[in-house]
Amino acid sequence: MDFATPVTLQNEFVRLEPLGPEHADDLAAATAGLEDRWYTSVPDAEGVPAEIARRRGLHAQGWMNPFAIRDLRTGRAVGMTTYCAIDQPNRVVEIGYTWLSPEVHGTAVNPAAKRLLLGHAFEECDAIRVQFCTHFHNRQSRAAIERLGAKLDGILRNHRIMADGALRDTVVYSILPHEWPAVRNGLDARLAKRR
Repeated sequence: MDFATPVTLQNEFVRLEPLGPEHADDLAAATAGLEDRWYTSVPDAEGVPAEIARRRGLHAQGWMNPFAIRDLRTGRAVGMTTYCAIDQPNRVVEIGYTWLSPEVHGTAVNPAAKRLLLGHAFEECDAIRVQFCTHFHNRQSRAAIERLGAKLDGILRNHRIMADGALRDTVVYSILPHEWPAVRNGLDARLAKRR
């Protein structure tokens, strides 16, 4: 299987569904409380339909495979995530463009979603590298990536120009196949405490 193939992934905490217009209302509500995150690109409620369309367009180009994250406790879509920067010939993918409603921060939702995405990448798509990139100032995201067990590869300085014209330093992490069993065990242990 390749990284761009639409797929639904589920465990006892979340279901990752191919992102579509049917998720717009839930996701618009999920953006509440994220307005002050200057270091990330979360759409406002009115911008959610356009962001869904943008991500679906990138999927059609083979660059991204976008998902809605559905919290199975409530049945609501509470965020988005993607496989992106897809490099199928080299079996490399990035997990990124992820945002979650503040109401699920600190719950099982993020580690459960990462468990599904990483498991699919390594076990079904035969990835040789899964990477994560985040803004240098996004301490919350950096801490979450480090809790996964991803290794710091480095910082790409002046890597991107943000929408407001500011220059972004990007922190790059990765997980390799021989590291996946330990990362998987760590995620499974964290999720077992949430049952």
